[in-house]
Amino acid sequence: MTESEFNKLTDAILARIEQAIDASGADIECSLNGPVLELEFEDGSKVVVNRHTPNQEMWLAAKSGGFHYGYQDGKWLSKRDEGEFFSKLSEMIEAGCGEVVTF
Repeated sequence: MTESEFNKLTDAILARIEQAIDASGADIECSLNGPVLELEFEDGSKVVVNRHTPNQEMWLAAKSGGFHYGYQDGKWLSKRDEGEFFSKLSEMIEAGCGEVVTF
């Protein structure tokens, strides 16, 4: 995939996350700065979502660790364990605020 296609795809992911957070009603502060989306919870903990263009990956980071995802067969799958991006993000959000957010 070209860099332009990757950026368009990942911009849509970041927008999808923001929309899901807004629709959930969960107490999560959401701020987007370029390709980095920070989700901050009431206790000050965060989940950071960003794209890594050189490797064409989406990255998730939280206190529980960092995870890298590549696009394969229409899904974002972990480079480590084949886990799915939105599943891991949901798990991290639930750990941060106790709310379930569906993407």
